[in-house]
Amino acid sequence: MDVLTPCKKEPLIVFTANDVDAGRRLDTVLATRLGATSRSFATKMIREGHVLVNGLLKKAGHVVKKDDVIRSGIPAPRPIACEPEPIPLSILFEDFDIIVVDKPPGLVVHPAAGHESGTMVNALLHHCKDLQGIGGEIRPGIVHRLDKDTSGCLVVAKNDMAHQGLAQQFKKREVQKHYLALVYGETKASNGTIDLPIGRHPVNRKKMSTKSRSTRPTQTHWKIKEILSGISFLEIDLKTGRTHQIRVHCASMGHPVLGDPIYGGRKKWKNASPGIQSIVRSVKRQMLHAWKLGFTHPRTGEPARFESPMPQDMATVLEKLRLFASPG
Repeated sequence: MDVLTPCKKEPLIVFTANDVDAGRRLDTVLATRLGATSRSFATKMIREGHVLVNGLLKKAGHVVKKDDVIRSGIPAPRPIACEPEPIPLSILFEDFDIIVVDKPPGLVVHPAAGHESGTMVNALLHHCKDLQGIGGEIRPGIVHRLDKDTSGCLVVAKNDMAHQGLAQQFKKREVQKHYLALVYGETKASNGTIDLPIGRHPVNRKKMSTKSRSTRPTQTHWKIKEILSGISFLEIDLKTGRTHQIRVHCASMGHPVLGDPIYGGRKKWKNASPGIQSIVRSVKRQMLHAWKLGFTHPRTGEPARFESPMPQDMATVLEKLRLFASPG
């Protein structure tokens, strides 16, 4: 039979399977041996004919035996269709492996239908000249996202090693995520935990809901920072990271995020005092800010902690509320 061989221009890695490799899937062995390669990328390399076992093509699920000779050509990362754009970014930290961005409100993180350009990914492709490739593509590794109108700390991987390390930390809930939010109403307690599972809304597929037929566990801790004339200023500790989690959980306890047009944020103010109504009318987006972010650096293993100052629009609303709430 014809045997495909890795392209001569590709870096070639050859190794002999040992006792640890024996009995494991080929894609698992390859990902482990290459170090900074994900299993999904290893599977892709095998499927595209970049890997030979004893001179033959095998499937990703092939069980490796001791003394198998495995040859792998590593394809050069390919550019993605997304175009670089000179969009200004506020950088909190950057090194060879990661970049931490202070995302402004109004900026979409990843291209999608209706937002094919003008996103943070477009900006990062222009800013980062040292992207090493994620999953065989030259692109930034998005390991978590913030909604378009949520501001604050966002970490992005610049290579496969960092992407895998950060993704595992998010999966294991080892990342510390603290938010600030202004919500309608005065909470009865000074702190609490919302432990309601979240899934897609049964009717509106663009929304999330605690009453979905298919849900995933979620947990949100909150505590009061200030009470301001019918508006509560909360500090929120996000234990999980589901889509719209804070917005859905706050709405579920009867305190939707101020300015949230999807989960009831503009319905609660109609019975408020004229002063509060005036302030609410000035709000242009949900008052939710990713304040602090903590994780372990994927290469050094050292703690990494970052803080984003409150954006001007949210600070202005908070100051107006304080002035209105202060006696005299």
